[in-house]
Amino acid sequence: MALSDPIADALTMIRNASRVRKDRVDIKASGLLAEVVKIFKRERFIYDFRLIEDRRQGILRVYLRKAGEPTRKISHLARVSRPSLRVYAGREKVPVVLGGLGVSILSTSQGVMTGEEAKKKGIGGEVLLKVW
Repeated sequence: MALSDPIADALTMIRNASRVRKDRVDIKASGLLAEVVKIFKRERFIYDFRLIEDRRQGILRVYLRKAGEPTRKISHLARVSRPSLRVYAGREKVPVVLGGLGVSILSTSQGVMTGEEAKKKGIGGEVLLKVW
């Protein structure tokens, strides 16, 4: 089965695993997904992740936060930019999610970063997703 949007598929797998209270989820690895998962870890939406090498493209094993833990967990993941409709934001229009409680993730000319980091650097880019 060919994947038309691997980012949306990975987000759906993480969202579904979080809803049924799984401890971990395995998704197909890519460079962009690895950067997004690094941001999830840095922003403390997930506990940890690990790249598992196989003879193909690799697997990202994402360890999810538990509902009873004092830190936040993923309650919503929303894909903003899709292959059929790209969404870009200039440096002055980088989206803020829930008044700063959530995080927007952008793909910029300087790499994948949060909306807050992009604002500090004064750059815009493609709005990949929002998480809260």
